[in-house]
Amino acid sequence: MKQIFMNNPNIDVFFLSLLAGLVATLVMTIIEIPAWKRFGLRGVLEWHENQVLSTKFFRLAESDLHIKGIFLLHFVNGGLGGMGFALVLIIFPFATSSVILAGVAYGVFLWVATLIPIHKPITGIIPWRHPDGNLPMITSLIGHLAYGAIVGSLFTMI
Repeated sequence: MKQIFMNNPNIDVFFLSLLAGLVATLVMTIIEIPAWKRFGLRGVLEWHENQVLSTKFFRLAESDLHIKGIFLLHFVNGGLGGMGFALVLIIFPFATSSVILAGVAYGVFLWVATLIPIHKPITGIIPWRHPDGNLPMITSLIGHLAYGAIVGSLFTMI
């Protein structure tokens, strides 16, 4: 694996990283379903963001639930996140010595990036002052940790 990233970061690596991101997003989605069932859309921070963005991008009614838009954006972000992880490994080649740990760290980075600069401006809700308590934030953290661990694990096979 080190050889691929150090000597030959080609289109195959980025295609495989896109697939790794999509698989990791699927796992993350499954993990987030219980929070959605308990709290509805607001219970899953990323899905709530994607609902708001879908209504704006596609000029849809805010009162309707837009499952296609939510999951389209969720999986686009996840796939691009996998490609971003490939870039991280190219930029920081020392991370290839422990790809799973690097993946988990990347998941934490994505979680922080989701919480601090993105969630409130999009949804109007401050995650650490969420009306539904800490569970949406914890669910998001667990989802991002799983995402990172899965991406890192899949990268050990590339």
